[in-house]
Amino acid sequence: MKILLANPRGFCAGVNMAIECLDEAIRRFGTSIYVYHEIVHNKYVVDRFTQQGVTFVDEVLEVPEGSILLYSAHGVSPEVRQQSRDRKLHTIDATCPLVTKVHLEAIRYAKDGYNIVLIGHEGHDEVIGTMGEAPESITLVATPEDVDRLSFSDDARIAYLTQTTLSVSEAEAIIGRLRERFPHIHCPPKDDICYATTNRQEAIATLATRADVVIVLGSQNSSNSRRLMELGETHGARSFLIDGIQELPEDALSGTETVLISAGASAPEVVVQECVDALVSRFGADVESVVVREEHVSFPLPKELRLLTVD
Repeated sequence: MKILLANPRGFCAGVNMAIECLDEAIRRFGTSIYVYHEIVHNKYVVDRFTQQGVTFVDEVLEVPEGSILLYSAHGVSPEVRQQSRDRKLHTIDATCPLVTKVHLEAIRYAKDGYNIVLIGHEGHDEVIGTMGEAPESITLVATPEDVDRLSFSDDARIAYLTQTTLSVSEAEAIIGRLRERFPHIHCPPKDDICYATTNRQEAIATLATRADVVIVLGSQNSSNSRRLMELGETHGARSFLIDGIQELPEDALSGTETVLISAGASAPEVVVQECVDALVSRFGADVESVVVREEHVSFPLPKELRLLTVD
């Protein structure tokens, strides 16, 4: 068996910043810290922090007054921020800067009187946070058919934004339909789909045709990880999205000559290496690391973490 190890894979700069932020908060203030939703959409990462004593909550009301609350990498709505102020919480914002960019675009377009079409997945934490910035101005679409059902007037001012973790090809199809229906639609000066999502999808698209099976390390609720699995299927490879090697079906690699391994932007490298080591041990596999694109992006820790003092 041969293993193709896709590069880039795994943690993006936003995920890395959020995890480092929580690690540093624990170092400074102990583990009596609350996190609004999962810090990132990855079971391994969330379980690690839970075992340390961090509490993940779905409602601000679950957090005792005066406590430390860290916002996840996916961002939150203004309503959540106000609830935190009402409860006198010490907040640390670990929102990915690329998600914050989309929030600011939503605010600007709404202020300028635009109807905003947000391309994304209903119920995703990032989408909920973005829509919360201007709920009266934003309409969510997930397919070209959703675009066909939009009923804006001919003279309406329209702009579109996208969730940062979408499939590039699916987003392009929806954007294409938007431009057909609304030729004068405005778009942000730079694509909203983040560099890491694009790069990991490019690596899968480039390498999947060389593989019989694609294994993506990542959790089922990770949007960008799921897009990688779907991309592998699109290119004709049997594809699996798993949190770790123990979840791979026993017969998944029967008759397989080449396996492509990648990881979503919220999956840690340790689970990738566990998977590789298991296949090397079981099948005597040879490993070829293939670099499709280099990444050199990093984000600083949020300033409120640097400035926060708690009595």
